[in-house]
Amino acid sequence: MKKAILVILLIFLTIIICIYMNYKQMTMAQVEAQKFNREYEFYNQEAILGTDITTIINKAMDNNETYAVPKDEKNQYISNGTNSIKIYVCLKAEDKPSPMEEIAQIGLTDFTSLFGEITFKCADVKYHEKTGKIAEMTFVLSKY
Repeated sequence: MKKAILVILLIFLTIIICIYMNYKQMTMAQVEAQKFNREYEFYNQEAILGTDITTIINKAMDNNETYAVPKDEKNQYISNGTNSIKIYVCLKAEDKPSPMEEIAQIGLTDFTSLFGEITFKCADVKYHEKTGKIAEMTFVLSKY
């Protein structure tokens, strides 16, 4: 009788520990996503300068390199569904947004020289479904 109660208690305790560990892991993932998003949501504003665009492109490219995000044949990062981030910049209202890799390839120094004092706004933010982290941000030229 005592062995049966002890076995039941051990099973119950194991289940409780598993539930707690799962909850703790989910909470840590949420905190990590919030911290990650906070770094980028700072730029989700109506008016940021071209110098800020350069900063967020550098930050996104560093993030993608840190997490070894793969690139396609055009040398552009491929979304991995968890921690990759893409930045798009639209320089004219009717233009297709340019990916950050094209801007970096042309030269971030040149971009900063041309657009450093120009105002942009964040037009769109998309999140990874799996992790809740920011996946894409699109910035559009707002005014000269």
